[in-house]
Amino acid sequence: MSGSSNRSRLKTSEALSRAVDSIVADGGKLSISSVAKAAGVTPGLIHNTYPDVAEQIRKVMGKSTRAQRDSKHQALVDEREKSRILRAENEQLLAEIAQLASVNQRLLLEMAQLKGIADDKVVIFPTSRSPV
Repeated sequence: MSGSSNRSRLKTSEALSRAVDSIVADGGKLSISSVAKAAGVTPGLIHNTYPDVAEQIRKVMGKSTRAQRDSKHQALVDEREKSRILRAENEQLLAEIAQLASVNQRLLLEMAQLKGIADDKVVIFPTSRSPV
């Protein structure tokens, strides 16, 4: 290789590195195509001539994807835990409602009986209990 092609290759490599850094710093979507466009080269050039840069881009993309996946997985775990707690609370509240409905029904019957006694419409016969 001649000296000028080495310099050109070095300049392109530096331009690619700057493009990667710039896209990552700006929070843009990192891909080989976006880096190629930012550096003014073709994606094929990166794949064929600068495989180390292509691999660096893939690693950064993988870390980003992995971080997103891990974040979503943690959010899912958190929501499942909230759901479990709410289901348990719901079951407890339904049991309390059933118990209160039973107590309410008993009190309504008792109230009707007492109202009948007060109106002299109901006569209560004493019950005899046999000793055990």
